[in-house]
Amino acid sequence: MKLHLISFKTCPFVQRAAITLKQKNVAHEITYIDLANPPDWFLELSPLGKVPVLKVDGEVLFESAVINEYLDEITGGELQPKDPLLRAKNRAWIEFASNMLGNSYLMKTATDKVGYEKYRDLIITQLQRVEERLSDGDWFNGDDFSLADTAFAPFFMHNSVANNAFSLIDPATMPKVDAWSKRLLALPAVKHSVVPEFELLYLQRIEKFNSYMWQQYAAESSNHG
Repeated sequence: MKLHLISFKTCPFVQRAAITLKQKNVAHEITYIDLANPPDWFLELSPLGKVPVLKVDGEVLFESAVINEYLDEITGGELQPKDPLLRAKNRAWIEFASNMLGNSYLMKTATDKVGYEKYRDLIITQLQRVEERLSDGDWFNGDDFSLADTAFAPFFMHNSVANNAFSLIDPATMPKVDAWSKRLLALPAVKHSVVPEFELLYLQRIEKFNSYMWQQYAAESSNHG
């Protein structure tokens, strides 16, 4: 079986699949495209014009949650709970994580303080919900690493860029989220799920938006420079 992942270097949704592939040591190829100027062959492959896309022996899968479940199922299925109710609840939290990533994008592209604070406050509320959901175990489901962990990890990586300059995690009020995020970011499969120049590319992308968040970051960096 030949697996070929189509990616954009700073896309958090592609990173989910990359984490699963690396965590399970699955052989694959990866091709990076520019989403601002996607090649025609990609637009023919992707029904939504988005990444990730996974080619499987010529067949095409899209949507990160679907791709991740498929990758897990063809390699043993141990990243999903066996209990149907818990598995369904995990799927719901994976959707929750997707919503957080969407809000994060809207926050970092907001052009004024009102828009920025609206999405920042919404994300903080979501993080507090996750704090209430987490147990005392190492991972989302306790002792067992799962696809739910791969779903949240990209948010934490984006959140931690530039020595946590963009972090919305308050260790005092979100101790479980804080500890979980640090465990995830220390995991080799997460560390190596992005290109080496990820942080630079991320900052360049934020700068290109010239958003309120970028202006605040640039001003703060200048003061400390």
